[in-house]
Amino acid sequence: MRHRLRDPVTGLLFVLPVLVLFLIFRIFPSLAAAGMSLTNWNIGGEWDFIGADNYARLLDDAIFWTSLRVTLVYVAVYVPLTLIVSLGTALLLNQVVFLRGLFRGMLFLPYVTSFVLAGVIWRWIYEFDGLINGILGKAGLGPVAFLEQSSLVLPALAVVSAWKGFGYSMLILLAGLKAIPGSYLEAARVDGASAWQRFHRITLPLLKPALFFVLVIETISAFQTFDTVYVMTGGGPARATYTLIYGIYDHGFRSFDFGYAATWGMVLFALVLIVSLIQRRFLDRGNT
Repeated sequence: MRHRLRDPVTGLLFVLPVLVLFLIFRIFPSLAAAGMSLTNWNIGGEWDFIGADNYARLLDDAIFWTSLRVTLVYVAVYVPLTLIVSLGTALLLNQVVFLRGLFRGMLFLPYVTSFVLAGVIWRWIYEFDGLINGILGKAGLGPVAFLEQSSLVLPALAVVSAWKGFGYSMLILLAGLKAIPGSYLEAARVDGASAWQRFHRITLPLLKPALFFVLVIETISAFQTFDTVYVMTGGGPARATYTLIYGIYDHGFRSFDFGYAATWGMVLFALVLIVSLIQRRFLDRGNT
């Protein structure tokens, strides 16, 4: 019995510091937020237990439903865009032999750039006298109000976030491509398979674990987008970029209605969990 317990106990001791930090900074705050959502907690620390009143208030809140729609639309635009860019750049880097490290570092550089700095730069790019409208003006096209039109502002923010964050997913997918045995692709090439057939029949199925991981983390990242919205639009115009996470900030740190903000947070947690489970159900299939 002592020998059987020695390895698990030793392993537990090694992970104990990280486990303690995870409990302190992840699990306990989540449980505290769940409890806070059942109160009317205010900035003075005073609170009363009000049960499900905050959730009932949420259902009648038109701003919440607008925020939910905005968040879902943003996720639907950002996630496919980031996956396409990440996979495309990973496939290109996988073919590069000369100066591969340099190109990899250049493409990864936006990921380590501050979101605030990226937001400021891209706000200038999108402005009427910015880079994009300057190019459009030389082409004889009128200026486009990217950040002032409700129909354009979410795609514009999704482009900024995709540019900022695709580098990490690119490296994950590149590692997945490197793990594919070259003999498989070579055998398919000898058998006469085209580039598309090799990608569709060999590369894509074997890359499925990495793709599933990237899809999950990018979906979670999309639901938690805040910095870009805060810096570039502030939730506008006309709440066209008022995401759930921005609503949590608005209610918690502007109105100091912490109980109601925690309710928004629990809804966001449930939404991310449900979407992740759906992704696992339809995309994982037990093979990752």
